[in-house]
Amino acid sequence: MANPEGAPAPEEQRLGPVLRRRDQVQTGTTDQRLLDTQGPSEWVHTDPWRVMRIQAEFVEGFGALAELGPAVSVFGSARTPRGSTEYETGVRIGGSLVEAGFAVITGGGPGAMEAANKGAHEAGGTSVGLGIELPFEQGMNDYVNLGVDFRYFFVRKTCFVKYARGFVVLPGGMGTLDELFEALTLVQTRKVTRFPIVLFGTAYWGGLVDWLRGTLIAQGKASPHDLELFHLTDDVDEAVGLVTKEAAGF
Repeated sequence: MANPEGAPAPEEQRLGPVLRRRDQVQTGTTDQRLLDTQGPSEWVHTDPWRVMRIQAEFVEGFGALAELGPAVSVFGSARTPRGSTEYETGVRIGGSLVEAGFAVITGGGPGAMEAANKGAHEAGGTSVGLGIELPFEQGMNDYVNLGVDFRYFFVRKTCFVKYARGFVVLPGGMGTLDELFEALTLVQTRKVTRFPIVLFGTAYWGGLVDWLRGTLIAQGKASPHDLELFHLTDDVDEAVGLVTKEAAGF
């Protein structure tokens, strides 16, 4: 039975699945707090509300990409200049992936991401951009024809993996390294079904591969078999062939 107005707070309170006792008991009811329009607005910044935002991002992302079909995620630097060799390589890779029957997913930004989206768009394929809210606004590049903007990196990363059958990794910075090692970790730990990861650019990635072999593996921090989790190439046709050949078997 509800407590009459002015009565002392109960020693125990159940709010849905949450149990509160003693000094954790809250005044009022859930409906009261929901319907009270005069209360403070800090509730929109609470963790429970953030969970709802996170859930909404998953729903929007999954809904937008559910019927995408076979796709490959292409990672690379936002700082790759237009007209550079790296940029033109990204355009070729994006177009070749479409010709092989795959949609192209990028982070939706400029640089190498724009290049891959441009190649996919010009080849008449599906060009996807998964953007992220950043302090320095980048915006979605003009070659994206299906775009989703995210607040949370981990939701965006989930969509990169969930809807891709392989990764092509162009030269990039911290964000590219983050995406690369997350993909490698997911495959290494068998959290996802193995899918191909291709590093494009032996001069760029060679030092990293040497460090993996000469330090990480040499000191027993990883297995020699982990070097088989990815391919390294300088050839566009080989890169596309490697990622699409393995991905087609899914």
